Amino acid sequence: MEQTFIMIKPDGVQSGLVGEIIGRFEKKGFSLKGLKLLTVDRAFAEKHYADLSSKPFFNGLVEYIVSGPVVAMVWEGKNVVTTGREIIGATNPAESAPGTIRGDFAIDIGRNVIHGSDAVESARKVIGLWFPEGVANWSSSLHPWIYE
Repeated sequence: MEQTFIMIKPDGVQSGLVGEIIGRFEKKGFSLKGLKLLTVDRAFAEKHYADLSSKPFFNGLVEYIVSGPVVAMVWEGKNVVTTGREIIGATNPAESAPGTIRGDFAIDIGRNVIHGSDAVESARKVIGLWFPEGVANWSSSLHPWIYE
């Protein structure tokens, strides 16, 4: 099964959206494989966002991520990367449809509540960074009711 990395950013944690966001992924039928609440330091944040280091918003993004606790998660399921991005909504909340996480809970692109992997390969890389110890290996008893 495919895995993706999802991070609830400091504004999402501070706004009390952790349970709501987890619920949306669970209700879709995805399995939570890893979960951490932590505050990251600047070096770790820079490593996480290394692919964006040449962008003009990089320093602001790093400062934002280190400003408070985040919730790092690994979700597993069929097409979880693509479907996870659909659940999250467009990067710019103004372009996110109602019913998506960003469409419902975010206004400003610089405070868009959540991060989600954009591809299976990038998810694998980021999961290794955030969960070097690995994730839980379990199967939901609901799988036969979700997957053919």
